[in-house]
Amino acid sequence: MMEKATFAAGCFWGVEEAFRTLKGVTKTNVGYTGGRTNKPSYELVCTGTTGHAEAVEVEYDPTLISYDKLLDVFWSIHDPTTSERQGPDIGNQYRSAIFCHDEVQKKAALASKEKTQKRFKNPIVTYIVPATTFWPAEDYHKQYLMKRGAKVCR
Repeated sequence: MMEKATFAAGCFWGVEEAFRTLKGVTKTNVGYTGGRTNKPSYELVCTGTTGHAEAVEVEYDPTLISYDKLLDVFWSIHDPTTSERQGPDIGNQYRSAIFCHDEVQKKAALASKEKTQKRFKNPIVTYIVPATTFWPAEDYHKQYLMKRGAKVCR
């Protein structure tokens, strides 16, 4: 049975690409979550008024890849010590967040955060919160980097 994990780590194009090709990941979807507006658009999310984060919903086979491994990838692809930004991308839609689908994920995320903190001088500011409605992004955002033959945004 497939499970879901949802991560925000800056611009969702690069986040999706980091998870999309992992063995055991069966599907990725870019979108918006953690906000207050129904059916947000990219343009609206970019205003910073909806509270949504650009996120990636990962569907995976837990017999092939563990949630802990997904967490390891999450921590390795961004700087979790910067608040509401990743590189040149600034705004609350670029915050670092783990959206937990159950208590097991929450416990694993908290333990992983504590373990990962040892690698950083500054405190990790990643939000670990319950998953809320995930609104898929517009089609042109889906697998954006793959469609362009790129592995990273920059």
